[in-house]
Amino acid sequence: MCSNYTPARREVLPVHFGIEAPAADWKEEAFPGYLAPIIRRAEGGGGELESLAACFGMLPHWADLKLARHTYNARSETVASKPSFRHAAAKRQRCIVPAESLFEPCYESGRAVRWRITSDDDAPMAIAGLWEWRPNGGLGDQPLVSFTMLTINADMHPLMQRFHRPEDEKRMVALLRRDQYRAWLDAGSADMAAFLQPWPADKMKAEAAPRAASARPAAVKPKLVPKTLWDD
Repeated sequence: MCSNYTPARREVLPVHFGIEAPAADWKEEAFPGYLAPIIRRAEGGGGELESLAACFGMLPHWADLKLARHTYNARSETVASKPSFRHAAAKRQRCIVPAESLFEPCYESGRAVRWRITSDDDAPMAIAGLWEWRPNGGLGDQPLVSFTMLTINADMHPLMQRFHRPEDEKRMVALLRRDQYRAWLDAGSADMAAFLQPWPADKMKAEAAPRAASARPAAVKPKLVPKTLWDD
């Protein structure tokens, strides 16, 4: 599970992902309901890619905006059948979520402590995701694109099994290799599982990164921030 992460910086998108950053702005850290950059196939079928700022948390056309608090992650095992995600999965509305770090709660001290997870070489990470579109985003007449991160089981992962409550199933976001970026966006539904594999633990690093209670940044609208595990 991942409800808090650091999106890739604007200048990183053309250098690492080969695409210009969207015009809209985003905050240094993202929570459900915040805007953050994604990369997807451009509409029109020409094969071009585009980046845009989208809402972190899937919002189908029928949903209240508050649903983003519950749809920021999608279990890869059930994504094709869950009402919030099945349309995007069936339409192959794939996206890449560019990230510089992920945050997860570690309970090894007896309480939830926020930890930062990055790649071992500090290179940007690419998270496999799905996007959805609604004609009225709840902000006047403007349409809204939203997204979710796909997760896989991590019960046996040497690093990611350390996070979340001891009694909970361990989950981790599905990360893509650089040579998989375009293939993920173009692959057929039957090939989806091949991309959703555990990331090697020796290519990741983690450290405690507790947050001061007053340090959370203000959101770029839409703002739907829930209480997190380390807000106590």
